[in-house]
Amino acid sequence: MSMIHNLRAAVRPSRPSRLSLRKDGGVYDATRPAEAVTAVVDCAVYRDGARVGFERNLTPHEAIRQVRRDGGFVWIGLHEPSEAEFAGIAAEFGLHPLAVEDAVHAHQRPKLERYDDTLFTVFKTIHYVEHDELTATSEVVESGEVMCFTGRDFFITVRHGGQGSLRALRHRLQDDPELLAKGPSAVLHAIADHVVDGYVAVADAVQDDIDEVETEVFSPGRKGTPRGTDAGRIYQLKREVMEFKRAVLPLVRPMQLLSERPMRLIDPDIQKYFRDVADHLARVQEQVVGFDELLNSILQANLAQASVAQNEDMRKITSWAAIIAVPTMVCGVYGMNFDYMPETHWKYGYPVVLGVTVALCLGIHRTLKRNGWL
Repeated sequence: MSMIHNLRAAVRPSRPSRLSLRKDGGVYDATRPAEAVTAVVDCAVYRDGARVGFERNLTPHEAIRQVRRDGGFVWIGLHEPSEAEFAGIAAEFGLHPLAVEDAVHAHQRPKLERYDDTLFTVFKTIHYVEHDELTATSEVVESGEVMCFTGRDFFITVRHGGQGSLRALRHRLQDDPELLAKGPSAVLHAIADHVVDGYVAVADAVQDDIDEVETEVFSPGRKGTPRGTDAGRIYQLKREVMEFKRAVLPLVRPMQLLSERPMRLIDPDIQKYFRDVADHLARVQEQVVGFDELLNSILQANLAQASVAQNEDMRKITSWAAIIAVPTMVCGVYGMNFDYMPETHWKYGYPVVLGVTVALCLGIHRTLKRNGWL
């Protein structure tokens, strides 16, 4: 269990890498200026659980030659490489063209695929976007992607998106030589655990947003009735939860395979730890599915409250229209200017008609109020 605890320990800041690649692919140019922009974030050789050669940066070509000569494995990290930048690495490690295409163009579902002696794994990273107030346009979660190529003596990560840096994770592993000595499968487990732990943190934050919206929908407003909230806020939160759901649900099956099915590239000792990751993912899956269902219920309740409020307003309007109809009718009758109308020339005709009209209006008002229409 110490392996998992060490994976979650605090880490020191990492040093930026200044590796470089040629744009034509297939040939690595170690003479390019260190300031040149490159997709390679870090490239290192690990042997017996320790990083080899801190004194200088290696190109991927140099790293794999060193590994095949002296043993160990190479871990190459890239961020949003172009086809030309990734072509040389793909050729060097014999990566399948379909997996390479997915890694370069991104926007893939979480999955686990095997190509010859390489495992290709896709993870979606989720980052919670802090906001002072949830609005109808608030961004709640931001997603990225991490593609992993796991081989016998190499591990390649391809990141897309501004979130999900693996520098801290690399240093955590370097501080745990016993775990890192298990090879590339240990790195794969560490990344899976890192991604799923991020899901757990995001699920807790989203739960707070849902609780806030739910409280506003059902909190009492005027005269003790629920005041409701803006349906746009609920719908926006539901859309963000759907993005979260698209990252979590497809990953359940790959984690089950990694934790249950023996694989040649996965160390048996490491496979046991995938069970812990799969268990955490299953709990997050239940939460996310529950979020979706709860938001459906909240949205329906909010719409029902809006309908009830509209009916309440219509009843009030109808009630006042009924009251006003009495004097309107009386005035209409006595405003027809006929000479031979009953009681037209009676001395007390005006006050009697006026009194009867007021009495009828008060009676209707009292009846409607007693029945809850006013």
